[in-house]
Amino acid sequence: MTPALQVRDVSKTFGGVQAIADVSFAVAPGTVTALIGPNGAGKTTLFNLITNLQPATGGTVELFGQPIGALTAEEIAGLGLIRAFQTARVFPGMTVVENVAVGAHRLMKTPGWRQMLATPGARREERAIRERAELLLDIAGLFDVRNRAATELPMGAQKLLEVIRALMAAPKLLLLDEPAAGLNDTETAELSAMLSAIRDRGITLLVVEHNMSLVMGVADQIVVLDAGRTVAIGPPAEIRRNRAVIEAYVGREDA
Repeated sequence: MTPALQVRDVSKTFGGVQAIADVSFAVAPGTVTALIGPNGAGKTTLFNLITNLQPATGGTVELFGQPIGALTAEEIAGLGLIRAFQTARVFPGMTVVENVAVGAHRLMKTPGWRQMLATPGARREERAIRERAELLLDIAGLFDVRNRAATELPMGAQKLLEVIRALMAAPKLLLLDEPAAGLNDTETAELSAMLSAIRDRGITLLVVEHNMSLVMGVADQIVVLDAGRTVAIGPPAEIRRNRAVIEAYVGREDA
């Protein structure tokens, strides 16, 4: 089976500092892969290289067998690789449901001039997008606040909103950068259930996360980075007892 994502010997050097060193791993379709490691391990930098927000110094990245290193971020999104960022970003002056609907813009088939004139076809497409947005908000438990200003939501709800908006873009592979940051225990549990539901719908996930309880509960595979290098790759049960991983987080016993 062709991997949803194949990262081969990817590296990145900033001046004389090597931030990422020959990282390789594969993500199977329909699974959740968690990318973990201590602060400064290079997790977000690796995300930037995968999505080509920053050019890699070396190595290749393939999305369902297609090399994407020469593509723009917009072209990569067009192939179904969608990313949500670490900081929740809501559009001020827009409601919750309007913020979610924005995620579907790349899929809209109605030309802009027809949208401006509010033709029957444009209105039908807008209704379909709103209905889908409201369905996702209902699944996330945010349906009742759909008409509130998105900026009025607490940070935890805004983080969930970021994930929902990414889902509106119909991703084949969804990259989430620390989605549980700033969430309380209840919100984290809701996020965990949402990630499992996303995977069950056949969407592949690559998640950077520090919350080990969340990671161990939802991940099928864990990739561990330390100082820009791959320390370990494996299922949660194996990673939990991996000595190199323990040393990366808490240090060597003799130190």
